[in-house]
Amino acid sequence: MKSTKAGYIFTLLAISIFAIQDGISKHLVAAYPPLFVAMIRYWAFMLFAVTLASRTPGGLRRNVRTKKLVLQVARGLLLAAQIVVTITSFVLVGLAHSQAILSSGPLMVAILSIPILGEKVGWRRWLAICFGFVGVLLILKPDSGTFDTRFLLPLFGALLFSLYVVLTRYVSREDGAMTSFFYTGVVGAITMSCIGPFFWTALAPHDWIFMGILCLTGVSSHYFLIRAYDMLDAVVIQPLTYLQLVFSAFIGVVIFGETLSATMIAGAVIVVAAGIFTIWREHALARARLKAAKA
Repeated sequence: MKSTKAGYIFTLLAISIFAIQDGISKHLVAAYPPLFVAMIRYWAFMLFAVTLASRTPGGLRRNVRTKKLVLQVARGLLLAAQIVVTITSFVLVGLAHSQAILSSGPLMVAILSIPILGEKVGWRRWLAICFGFVGVLLILKPDSGTFDTRFLLPLFGALLFSLYVVLTRYVSREDGAMTSFFYTGVVGAITMSCIGPFFWTALAPHDWIFMGILCLTGVSSHYFLIRAYDMLDAVVIQPLTYLQLVFSAFIGVVIFGETLSATMIAGAVIVVAAGIFTIWREHALARARLKAAKA
């Protein structure tokens, strides 16, 4: 019971910090190049990933070994690109709108799992996916009557992250979670270090504080999420991550003065409901297959 309670606390801490991290990212990217911000953020992430991997049984030598090197590198590149796209959309589209569109990720994961993982999606999940994308259309509904192409940016970010998640599941058939986490941090940091220096910009003294907090939140949020997954099943944690949308929307409205339309709120509710059902259904089918295998 204590372990379960601690798991929920770690989950809520991770989600809250992720939302704060989004707000700080929007503040910094409004004044500095996204690639520059992502590079410094990744330096802290890589340090954390290497430290964590070295402290696990077997150390770095064990966690560096992978049977899926190309896919591990691809995962790292996908997440690095997704972070740059997402933090850019926070400024161009808005924090609340971006997070609402990014919430469609689990729906895309369900679709991509068919060709990449060879999974079967039944009519219930297909219905939820279609229902969810109706919600996405409501979020994208232009208030002015003209579609804003900037909304394609967070939609692309959701697609990149969905590909990252599906490839993570694929490599998990051969590699451990810590190996994947190690390559995520190292590949992303190397990639950003090759590109970011071309966008180097002098930070204002007070923004170094924000950059330091961004790095700290990046490390602590991942740490708390890892601890949460040690104590709770993924099917419990994943629906709770939608709270990040609520927290980010609150930050967007209160701190950055963003406005939420009725159609955007309705669309977000539909997307979240469809996503939660998709996650639950996938878990239920996995449990049924496990029981059948043991029988």
